[in-house]
Amino acid sequence: MAVLPITSTHRRLILLAAILGWLFDGLEMGLFPLIARPALQQMHGAGVTDEAFVGHWMGIITALFLLGAALGGLVFGWLGDKIGRVRAMSLSILAYSLFTGLVYFAQTPAQLGELRFLAALGMGGEWSLCVALVMETWTETGRPWLAGWIGAVGNCGFLLSAVVGLSFSITRDSWRWVALVGGAPALLTFFIRMFVPESPRWVEATLTAPAKPLTEICQPGIRRTTLIATLLCGVTLIGTWGLVQWLPLWADQLTHGSAPSAKAWTQAWSALGAISGCFLGAWLANLWGRRLAYFLLCIASLTVCLVFFAEMSSYGTTFLAFTYVNGLVTASFYGLIPLYLPELFPTRVRATGQGIAYNAGRVLAAIGALQMGALMAYFGNSYARAGEVLSLIYVVGLVVVWWAPETKGQPLPD
Repeated sequence: MAVLPITSTHRRLILLAAILGWLFDGLEMGLFPLIARPALQQMHGAGVTDEAFVGHWMGIITALFLLGAALGGLVFGWLGDKIGRVRAMSLSILAYSLFTGLVYFAQTPAQLGELRFLAALGMGGEWSLCVALVMETWTETGRPWLAGWIGAVGNCGFLLSAVVGLSFSITRDSWRWVALVGGAPALLTFFIRMFVPESPRWVEATLTAPAKPLTEICQPGIRRTTLIATLLCGVTLIGTWGLVQWLPLWADQLTHGSAPSAKAWTQAWSALGAISGCFLGAWLANLWGRRLAYFLLCIASLTVCLVFFAEMSSYGTTFLAFTYVNGLVTASFYGLIPLYLPELFPTRVRATGQGIAYNAGRVLAAIGALQMGALMAYFGNSYARAGEVLSLIYVVGLVVVWWAPETKGQPLPD
């Protein structure tokens, strides 16, 4: 494969394709918390809401999604290093679009979980491939700003899902139609294949010999880096999937299901905070360095989450204000991580390394999601008490980050 020069037009096309991919990724992730409770209530078939049933299956389905994303990150990351970023990215987006749309036909919680697992295969791969492609084709000085956009655009999709929820009453009888919205990204696949060029860095790295990413990633130095990156990503993802993703369900519980829009408003304010937070995280990492920024964000997230879950007992303006601040601090990591991960891995294994680190972190988050369901059962179906306990995950990040390398001011490794 010849190394083609990347023009400014090419860079804009690459960024546009990645932005659309992340946007629809966030939309799909945001839609499920809105449809989960009414879907599970309908599948349960009881006249009275069984909170234990909803909490049990929400934990299982969230865990299946995260496990699927972890496997998808490995498979599609490997494909990205073997056949190229663009072709692998097209396949990943097609996978998550198709299986998200098929949720419309789910009849049991088990089927819902299976389809979420299959959709997550594509979503796990798409994130790391987009990050690798964008970071490898843009200039060094633009990477911190792009890292903020990477996280922010995904949360714009999350915000868009809230708009869907506010525009459409999501009930036991209507949730299936919302699932079909998630199938829209399939159209993006054709755009990517037709117009987006391959990464010159990847082409150059594979000219001398075929890539063997799984072999190279197991080398001692890279293996240690992958383990540390996995733990850092795991803390971030447990905070999101074990805590933030449950906030719409908590709002629905606090209103006793009498205000369907409460879920969407919670989603909206969480997304608005997250969009701001992604730029904040990238800015802090560029200003103070990757490790110190991560450390301070862990302190902020721990403090806000503990206060939020300990003090809130009703849905209203104060609840939504805390939801915004919670989204701001816990999502700031998603501006830092896209900047940091590409700096930790050489080009030949970058997609694989990022895919393993970020999505193996999702395996840890799957455990956190299951524990949230178990903690809820232990605390009498209390989202607040369970959330307080799970918030302590940020203490792990405060310690682990000091074992990670500092990469501020360094170019991407070849």
